[in-house]
Amino acid sequence: MLDTHVHFWQFDPVRDAWIDDIMQVIRRDFLPADLEPELRANGIMGCVAVQADQSEEETHFLLQLADKYDFVKKVVGWVDLRSPYIAERLDYFSQFEKLAGFRHIVQGEQDVNFLLRNDFCRGISLLERHGFTYDILVFPHQLGAVLEFVRRFPNQQFVIDHLAKPYIKDGFFDGWAAMMRAIAQHENVHCKVSGMVTEADWQCGWQYEDFLPYLDLVTEAFGTNRLMYGSDWPVCLLGGSYGEVLNIAKRYFDKFSKEEKQAIMEQNGSFFYKMNNQL
Repeated sequence: MLDTHVHFWQFDPVRDAWIDDIMQVIRRDFLPADLEPELRANGIMGCVAVQADQSEEETHFLLQLADKYDFVKKVVGWVDLRSPYIAERLDYFSQFEKLAGFRHIVQGEQDVNFLLRNDFCRGISLLERHGFTYDILVFPHQLGAVLEFVRRFPNQQFVIDHLAKPYIKDGFFDGWAAMMRAIAQHENVHCKVSGMVTEADWQCGWQYEDFLPYLDLVTEAFGTNRLMYGSDWPVCLLGGSYGEVLNIAKRYFDKFSKEEKQAIMEQNGSFFYKMNNQL
């Protein structure tokens, strides 16, 4: 199996201010040596490290970890896609074999149409020539912009992180579902089955059944060939252990065929991030 979404950091209270007081369990360093026992215990053969800080230093930090730890198969880094020098920066980053693509923390942008800004779209338009992927991190209210965004770039490979963070705790479903169905019509867009426990009621406790409508929807919309599993470790620890998070996906997809389960839990992510049979 492959975990397509993990984070590593050396905790800094200023840089990582988003990790507030109610998140004490993750207010510390999390590095590959902390994750490796969890992966081994759960039969996970590799992972994709995804940026959590918006700096090129973060990208280099993750690439250094990937060089040191073979089970860190690929990196999703950050680069300033709005920069007038983005073409040169992408040329530079194309030398790193383990760098699969990039992500911007769009969920933190006040402009609901951030993805559609001309300077940002110019950067996105240059990813394809290098074979770089792009991870879409948004909240549901930004999905209208996502739909227009993916329409503009039909040949760019996109993956939506964390099911676009539906409001599972509040039970809001219909608006999110309609937009996800529309976005899924674009076959260059994939979806990570990740990040659900922290969108549920992780402080008072969640039930497996809380996730079923959302899992049903993305499975119906994207199909088993465009879904990929991710834990969102260590952020997921706010809502459950690594094994508990993994077991949500394993339990849900248990009724599917062996081939479909293998696709979701390994092959789709490996293909999307161009791992070339590294597992």
